[in-house]
Amino acid sequence: MRLTYPTTLVLQALLQGHHHGFDIMDATALPSGTVYPILRRLDAEGCVHSRWEKDGEARKQQRPPRRYYELTSHGRAVAREAADRYRPLESVTAAKATGSTS
Repeated sequence: MRLTYPTTLVLQALLQGHHHGFDIMDATALPSGTVYPILRRLDAEGCVHSRWEKDGEARKQQRPPRRYYELTSHGRAVAREAADRYRPLESVTAAKATGSTS
């Protein structure tokens, strides 16, 4: 599995409780053309389980049904691996933002 930075952002959003596409897009600031292919790939690779919301709930709120995504146990392990891989990058960007070079 390719653990790109955008994939890591999506995995972290799922870990934080964001479960449908628009919510994940808001949390990550990634466009739909990035988020939905990542979610499809994660679903195909067994990292997430997806389900459609019941039509009645969506109709009650006068919107289309949402597809909800939930991390599987395998997906949670992949999310931890991805976070560990990109953690050093966060340290570098934080140091750069504060002007620190040590």
